[in-house]
Amino acid sequence: MAILHAEDATFAQLIQSKGTTVVNFWAPWCGPCRMFTPVLEEFERESDETITVVKVNVDDNPKTTGNYHVMSIPATLIFKDGQPRQQEVGMLSIHALQQLVASE
Repeated sequence: MAILHAEDATFAQLIQSKGTTVVNFWAPWCGPCRMFTPVLEEFERESDETITVVKVNVDDNPKTTGNYHVMSIPATLIFKDGQPRQQEVGMLSIHALQQLVASE
């Protein structure tokens, strides 16, 4: 499955899937966000089908960004069966991202 790109209008539907959803809040002008993209892509390739990866551009989607109190980017939120469970701010290694998801 590919990385999905959410908008304010589609976000709620995308996170309601059963299983784990990894949401990355980012912006195109953010250097650490751009550096995190290959990690997120590798994570998505190595993950099984029960994990969904979603990206949210904070500049284009202020409602969703505000609803989850995202103040710094990159920010990663982990949802389990549609419910927010964890939030990490900053760039993560592939290992750290895998551990974060495995802890749920």
